[in-house]
Amino acid sequence: MVAQVTTFAFHGVEARPVTVQVQLVGGQPAFAVVGLPDKAVSEARERVRAALSAVGLGLPPKRITVNLAPADLPKEGSHYDLAIALGVLIEMGAAPHDAGAGFAVMGELGLDGSIAPVAGALPAAVSANAMGLGLICPAASGAEAAWAGGEAEIIAPKSLIQLVNHFKGTQVLSAPAPGALEAAAAAPDLIDVKGQETAKRALEIAAAGGHNLLMVGPPGAGKSMLAARLPGLLPSLSPAEMLEISMIQSLAGLLEDGRLTRARPFRAPHHSASMAAMIGGGVRAKPGEASLAHRGVLFLDELPEFSAPVLDSLRQPLETGDVLIARANFHVRYPARFQLVAAMNPCRCGYGKASGRACGRGPNCEEVYQSRISGPLLDRMDLTVSLPAVTPADLAAPVQGEDTKTVARRVAGARALQQERGGAADGATNASVPDAVLGKIAVPDAEGAALLSRAAETLHFSARAYMRILRVARTLADLDGADGVKRRHVAEAVSFRRRETGEPVEAARASLSAAF
Repeated sequence: MVAQVTTFAFHGVEARPVTVQVQLVGGQPAFAVVGLPDKAVSEARERVRAALSAVGLGLPPKRITVNLAPADLPKEGSHYDLAIALGVLIEMGAAPHDAGAGFAVMGELGLDGSIAPVAGALPAAVSANAMGLGLICPAASGAEAAWAGGEAEIIAPKSLIQLVNHFKGTQVLSAPAPGALEAAAAAPDLIDVKGQETAKRALEIAAAGGHNLLMVGPPGAGKSMLAARLPGLLPSLSPAEMLEISMIQSLAGLLEDGRLTRARPFRAPHHSASMAAMIGGGVRAKPGEASLAHRGVLFLDELPEFSAPVLDSLRQPLETGDVLIARANFHVRYPARFQLVAAMNPCRCGYGKASGRACGRGPNCEEVYQSRISGPLLDRMDLTVSLPAVTPADLAAPVQGEDTKTVARRVAGARALQQERGGAADGATNASVPDAVLGKIAVPDAEGAALLSRAAETLHFSARAYMRILRVARTLADLDGADGVKRRHVAEAVSFRRRETGEPVEAARASLSAAF
């Protein structure tokens, strides 16, 4: 007889079913695990041996073979322990022969027979539910797995002996309750930022349309302050978006006690981040910062200080919305549709030519410093704004301007219009709609089309820049509540593609109108 227990192998956010086959036969005592196991899976035999001993059971003096099928699928991680142990118990007769029927099993065993939490309980529960199976998982992962919903039964024991007693009927384990749904933490208020009205306007546009934003300015101009206030402008996650994000966080081991949140992710990695940390990878191909920022914001402060290969690795996900991690024997795809917000000083000394300060690094300091960022990456920034230094008069001025709640209401209204146009595309924004759809919803009027054509020819815009200007113009029209894209929307969108000065939007719009 061969005992069979279902578990999962994680391939990106997908949980693929794996059958754990356990066979006990006569011969020289041995414990072999086959089926492309990694080191952690191979070591499961020692953890299973110790856990069974802790509950008063010893392995029989037989040859034990554990096969993880399909055998050509790589198996990684320690979550196979519990499925292997349950298969061994069934083969030994210590658990009912149908104990694993109707369930998928995952969990890491301790030497004392306890069951430790593992990453990926939520995607495992979702896949088990789709297969019509229940899920047996660690007690610490039960609240997370319960979010999968459906009618599938979830059993979350704390130890191996609890699971055995449950199947024997001497101890009944109740189904775990889902973890708490946390409200978004209070974000700092936009009204606290003194001056920088142009940058505030750019931040509102970026929030309304999901556009990428680059802020350039001297130290202390408020770039990081503005970025920290962006989450407060963004709408809450929809249930579908929250499930997407939570599955990624589950695989990364970031869901503590099964708690979910409606707040959009805001990731701000240090500029020393490696390629694997940014886009994902490593031994187990875990999700990186780009995927952890899915449906949210990826903030890169001190942009030129990041490694050039790391920055250029973001070009693909910015276009496609996902990350493909390639290995010799498998490929893993993670969703990574994030909004990129970056900040940088104009040069190494921090102030640039516009400040009028003498630079001790030579006349080409600004050009050399900014050349660290590739042109193709800069071309993907929808909005670029130059922040002037904040003056003492700005700091001494009384608080004025709009607060976060006021701006967030306009952003929510613009997002609602985009959702109505997006139809079934949940979470679709002007920055992410396909070009075919954009060609229908962002057709400028005759004056706007003429202005955009002359601007593209004069300022040498690429085809990508041309389309991104239309996307920003559509967002500006949504903020105005306009049915179509007008000349003023095109003019303002074009003004945010300029990097020469930090002039206010109204002045830039006037200068463009005069030029064209």
